Amino acid sequence: MIKYKLICKDCNIKFDSWFASSNEYEKLKKRKFLNCHSCNSLKVEKTLMAPKLINSKTKYETKFNTVKYQKIKKTIKNYQKFIKNNFKYVGDNFAYEARSIHYNNKKKSKGIYGSASTQDLKELKDEGIEAQIFPWVEDKEN
Repeated sequence: MIKYKLICKDCNIKFDSWFASSNEYEKLKKRKFLNCHSCNSLKVEKTLMAPKLINSKTKYETKFNTVKYQKIKKTIKNYQKFIKNNFKYVGDNFAYEARSIHYNNKKKSKGIYGSASTQDLKELKDEGIEAQIFPWVEDKEN
């Protein structure tokens, strides 16, 4: 697999695309199967690219990013533990339960957490019901 940075000569948009090989890119170009996803022009060409070289600095950066990721994951797991201990899990009924609390003026002793679609969250916000999105990390380590 090879990734090329492409540019549309009509609308000047730049984008990346993957190809099985450099020959595959040439075949698609020759058959006029390459087009701009923005303006649908066939005037798409490769741009100047720098190869990614692996050196000791790259290895260090990868290790640093892994450590950084682990710290972020640990922080999220701590927040999750707090949420599980202090809020009631309502599963996929989050939007319904949030509306019940809001419109029935019943202040429960515990807050709630669960799952909701982005459309549900938008509708809750439009109704004046405050809800927050929080990243959830599942442990899948064996």
